[in-house]
Amino acid sequence: MKVLVVGGGGREHALCWKIKQSPLLSRLWCAPGNAGIESVAECVAIGAEDVAGLVAFAKTNAVDLVIAGPEAPLVLGLADRLKEEGIRVFGPTQAAALLEGSKGFMKDVVWQAKIPTAWYGRFTDIEAAKAFVREKGAPIVVKTDGLAAGKGVVVAMSLDEALKAVDDMMGDKVFGAAGDELVIEEFLDGEEASFFALCDGATAIPLIAAQDHKRVGDGDTGPNTGGMGAYSPAPVFTDALCDQVMETCILPAVRQMAQMGKPYTGVLFAGLMIKDGQAKLLEFNVRFGDPECQVLMARLKSDLLPVLAAAADGKLDGIRLEWSDECALVVVMAAQGYPGSYQKNTVIGGLDAAGQVEGVTIFHAGTARDGSGQVVATGGRVLGVTAIGTDVATARERAYLAVDALDWPQGFCRRDIAWRALAR
Repeated sequence: MKVLVVGGGGREHALCWKIKQSPLLSRLWCAPGNAGIESVAECVAIGAEDVAGLVAFAKTNAVDLVIAGPEAPLVLGLADRLKEEGIRVFGPTQAAALLEGSKGFMKDVVWQAKIPTAWYGRFTDIEAAKAFVREKGAPIVVKTDGLAAGKGVVVAMSLDEALKAVDDMMGDKVFGAAGDELVIEEFLDGEEASFFALCDGATAIPLIAAQDHKRVGDGDTGPNTGGMGAYSPAPVFTDALCDQVMETCILPAVRQMAQMGKPYTGVLFAGLMIKDGQAKLLEFNVRFGDPECQVLMARLKSDLLPVLAAAADGKLDGIRLEWSDECALVVVMAAQGYPGSYQKNTVIGGLDAAGQVEGVTIFHAGTARDGSGQVVATGGRVLGVTAIGTDVATARERAYLAVDALDWPQGFCRRDIAWRALAR
């Protein structure tokens, strides 16, 4: 099979790394890719949101399967355009991708499907939104309806903080048009986990769960980020909980979307809040999480490629995946200043030494090569230092050994990844 992976982050590096191992693969491209992905795939200079360019490339090169990494091209209709040209694609249609493209749409679907979740309101009027906040009180959660690169969410612990979030998002448009509509919802307490399932439009099969670390600082302090680290398995997520989430969250969503004439194909990422052994849905995303994808790929023993093709073809029935019993853990190296403003094009040294630590794979997220061939940081989240080990302590020790082998003074990471698992 000739395969094109769309995207250029850590998630896409992990997907390319895993797909490269498939005996079914004849050629692998990644658009646009990055300095790490070029070691496992041919990088193509087409932006992830250049739908016309991606479709033209897939046609010209007779690509057998396109795998969409990020959510933005799916929300722009990449899957629809590819299908019109008779090209297989792993990822939902534009209509189905609204599960991430519109938080209000997602909450409506979840409510209709009777999936356990937080109460909510949808608002396009700033005063109505503020009135709802005052009526409900704090803590409360304020979200932009549209895509905001994972940053359009404020968990407000006070009324003032919630009202300020409404002003910022809807009044000052700090996230642009994403804040034209707001979703305001109940604050759920507990332990967060990320769960993934593959869907073929009619049914779904479970992948596994992971726990990530959203806040930038040790001890879960500071602003939210796209994710500073993750690990799998997540001790909070038992086999019984996996069954519960499939029955109460994933399968009802797949059935509801099919009933609405928007069948869902691809990976469905459920953000969950777990309390007293019960899970409630925080949100759905329409792609693999980043950095969760890195630990999922590190633990997956099965060949990924035929499974993604089966999902694209609507033929997941009877497929079973095999997973390693080992623990996988990823530490994200970010540029100093992230998630605020940060310096770009700083040189990253020590990558070879870091990659030689036992059990470690370095996935690149925001990297490129400069004129002299050196790897430089181009994004906020830059590397995913991923390790496997017999237990979480071993995986963590290996990951931080590799982090310390890097020579990148302009980078930083959290030093407490998997603290919950270790505390158990």
